[in-house]
Amino acid sequence: MHPIQEKILKLMETQDVSNLTLREIAVKIGEFGSPQKIKHHLNQLAQKGLIRIDKKNNKIEKIKAGVNKEGSLISLPIYGSANCGEATFFADDHVEGYLKVSEHILGNLIDKIKHLFVLRAVGTSMNRADVSGNAIENGDYVIVDKEVAVPSDGDCVVSVIDGVANIKKIYVDNKNQQFILVSESNQDFPPIYVHRVDLDSYLMAGKVVKVMKQPDELAAWRQAGARDILKDLGPISKGDYDYYENLCLQEAM
Repeated sequence: MHPIQEKILKLMETQDVSNLTLREIAVKIGEFGSPQKIKHHLNQLAQKGLIRIDKKNNKIEKIKAGVNKEGSLISLPIYGSANCGEATFFADDHVEGYLKVSEHILGNLIDKIKHLFVLRAVGTSMNRADVSGNAIENGDYVIVDKEVAVPSDGDCVVSVIDGVANIKKIYVDNKNQQFILVSESNQDFPPIYVHRVDLDSYLMAGKVVKVMKQPDELAAWRQAGARDILKDLGPISKGDYDYYENLCLQEAM
C-alpha cells in the first residue's frame, strides 16, 4: 500500500475527514503537494474497498469487517498473499482491502465472521489440495479461520515462518510427536517439520476453510499477460522465471 494511503487511513482512525478539503487532509498527513494527489489516493482506497465515499451525503468513512450496514454483503479483510510453494511473499496484520461475499456464500461460517480473514494464493503447488471439493490454485482467494490454532491431520493451513506466509497441508506424526507441512502437488519443495513441543512458538495463522475460485477467463487473461511480460525479460533461469511469473501474476490482481 502506498505510504500516503496508509497515512490517510491512520488519520481516519481518529478524525472524520468528510468535511475536510483535500488540501486540509494533505496538511494533516504531512503531504504538501497537489491536493489532486490526495484525491487520487482516496479513490484508490475506495477501489480497494478500504473506504466508502458517499458524495451525495458528503461522507467518507472506513470500511470495517463484518456485515455491511447497507445490505447483506459481508466484508472480510484481505491480509495480502500467501505462497503455495517457496515462502517468498510476506504477510502481516495489514489490511489491503476487503473481499465482499453474501451470507449464503459463507454458510455455517457466518457465525465466525470475527475470526475470518482472506489471503490470495500465489503458486501452483497446492492445486491438488481438496478444501470442500476445491483445489487451491494461483490467484484464488482463501478464507482462513484464525481461531483454529491447533489443526487436525490433513487440514490445509496458513503458517508463518520468519515473517513469511505459506499455505501447506499438515500431517500429524504422533509417533515422532511432530507436525509435517507439505506442498500437495510439488515434490520439489521440501517438507517443514515442527515438533509438538515447539508448536507454541511457531505461528499457525489458521486453517483454510473455503476457497473462492477465480473465473477461468480472468485467470487465463492474467496468465497470458504474465507470459507477455516474461518474454520481454529474455533468457533467464528457471528459478528466476518462476519468481517473475509469480510476481507478474501478483501485480495483475
